[in-house]
Amino acid sequence: MKFETIAIHAGDRPDAAFGAISVPIYQTSTFVFEDVGKTKGYDYSRTANPTRKVLEDTIAQLEGGKAGFAFATGMAAETTVMHLLKTGDHVISGDDVYGGTYRLFQDVMRAFGLEFTFLRLNDRERIEEAIKPNTRMLWLETPSNPLLNIVDIPMVVDIARRHKLLTVIDNTFATPYFLRPIKYGVDLVVHSTTKYLSGHCDVVGGAVVTTTDELTQRVQFLLNAMGTCASPFDCWLVLRGIETLPVRMKKHEENAIAVANFFKGHPAVKRVFYPGLDSHPGHEIAKRQMKGFGGVVSFEIKGGIEIVNTFLKRIKVFSLAESLGGVASLAEHPATMSHASMPEDYRGKVGITDELIRLSVGLENVDDLTEDLEQALERR
Repeated sequence: MKFETIAIHAGDRPDAAFGAISVPIYQTSTFVFEDVGKTKGYDYSRTANPTRKVLEDTIAQLEGGKAGFAFATGMAAETTVMHLLKTGDHVISGDDVYGGTYRLFQDVMRAFGLEFTFLRLNDRERIEEAIKPNTRMLWLETPSNPLLNIVDIPMVVDIARRHKLLTVIDNTFATPYFLRPIKYGVDLVVHSTTKYLSGHCDVVGGAVVTTTDELTQRVQFLLNAMGTCASPFDCWLVLRGIETLPVRMKKHEENAIAVANFFKGHPAVKRVFYPGLDSHPGHEIAKRQMKGFGGVVSFEIKGGIEIVNTFLKRIKVFSLAESLGGVASLAEHPATMSHASMPEDYRGKVGITDELIRLSVGLENVDDLTEDLEQALERR
């Protein structure tokens, strides 16, 4: 089946019990045993739940993976993946990752004896130089958050295979509609389903897709043992969102391209970050490995933090808010919002300046979006 069909029909649908076309919400903590040691496939919702299973199967099929697992949040998914490692293991991560990812690695997992090297993953030689005898994992984000840098996935996977390293990619920004990393040999795919997969800013969730029986068994064990799973109702909300993912992503991209082009050459804009622009350093790589460029556009505004604050106060169609991927357009200031957990000197080192603004371009009329940006950028 094609992507659009999988998004609507994957998993156990229609429901086997009564033929419900909409996946039922099995809002139960426990299931009755038919006999001692005999169930109908489920015993306790932390371990598995029928609603969650449909979501997990759907995401796994969309990504082309072995199995899927749904988590309470994107950070719960990432935390579970990090428990595949042990004390003393070393991880190489992209340096401009989501602020919550950086905080998890730097401020939480280091306390459990993991080592991290943060690196711009655009140079084979630098990546190989960073590999140590105890290196076990390469962590990728592409496009990255918030600078929208592009990682050459086949190049990184080739390095990982030569050194027997596990590759993990956060595919939240691209979604499986625009990028299917498993096709290029990535071992694990992570999502914040809060974002584009649900698409309506009404739920938080996460997902992991595995590629082997061993990884499937290990992630399933950790999900059950750590209790990081998603609730049935949250899974139902994400499932509802996924059904419209293909049509939404097309419109997100269409509007984002228009916004990025609007910023090009604008006298109030210093720099635009969007992989769909020919001027983006990762444009050609993105064209090779992605089907589209996504709905996030970042830009640097001229004039310093006071002008940034003025812009964020003036916007009307865009809303000043955390997160991204919903139908409504959002603007955020990474330095004080999504990436505030990064130290200031580190943000400066990787290029997350105080003048940087990240836009999640929604599904509104594009003329309304560009007119809103124009009036907010107007110097008075």
